[in-house]
This record gives sequence, structure tokens and C-alpha cells, in this order.
Amino acid sequence: MPNMTDDWNPPPGSWASSAGRRRNMQAIRSRDTKPERLIRQLVHAQGLRYRVSAKPLPDLRRTADMVFRPAKVAVFIDGCYWHGCPEHYVPPKTNSGYWSEKVARNMGRDRDTDEQLSAAGWTVLRFWEHEPPEQCALQIAAAVSRLRPKRDS
Repeated sequence: MPNMTDDWNPPPGSWASSAGRRRNMQAIRSRDTKPERLIRQLVHAQGLRYRVSAKPLPDLRRTADMVFRPAKVAVFIDGCYWHGCPEHYVPPKTNSGYWSEKVARNMGRDRDTDEQLSAAGWTVLRFWEHEPPEQCALQIAAAVSRLRPKRDS
């Protein structure tokens, strides 16, 4: 079997520097990460239902990890590296200019998303992947319970 790194040519449109780097980047999940799954499981166990990886607003080209439409609550579980956690983010050693700019753009997009959702009457909850899932789930449940439209008896 030939070694993929020998005479590797990236597919059209790819900027990956090697076959190994391309495989690594393809393996990074954008949804259903372990922290997301844990928090969703705990929230679901409390009887709350939600949309997963959904757009809170139809015209917003961004998805929240959990969306509670009637309560207008959008939940984001941010990865420490990709969203620049002040506690855990470590700048990369290779191609640091590119990756640092990418993380800065992500952080700017996060702020813009928060502003757009807030302006549309949504409550935005953001958690870091390192936060205890039980605490996150309790905060989510409390917010959704408080903001959910009350049913007439």
C-alpha cells in the first residue's frame, strides 16, 4: 500500500499542508462533542426537549448546539481551543499566525451571534467545554423554565 504522504497533492480547494493534517482536521467534530452530549443527556433527563445544531433565527447562518424555540433560548458549548478560552487556550506552535487569527475570528463571530440573538429577543447561554456538565444543565433548565411561555390550565 503506498504511503499517502509521498508526493501528496491536496484535493482542489484544500489548503491542508499534508495528508496527515487533512485527516486530522477532518476528524474534528463541529457537533455532538462529548461535552455537548453529556449536557444534552442531563437536560433531556430533566424532561426538557430541544433542537440540536439548529439555527435559532432563519436568516442567521449560525447554529446553536441546543435551541429551545418556545423559550427563545440558544445554548452554545464552546471548545476551549476554538473559541479562545481565557483559562485553557494555548496558542499553537505551528502556523500560529493563521490559527490565532482563526480563533480571533471565531471569538468575534461568537460576540456578533450573541448580539444578533439578543436583539431578536433570545437568551444566549454559553458554556466552556471544561465546565461541569451538571452545573450547565441546571443553568439551562432554570433559564428555559423561567422563559418558557406558561400554559393555561
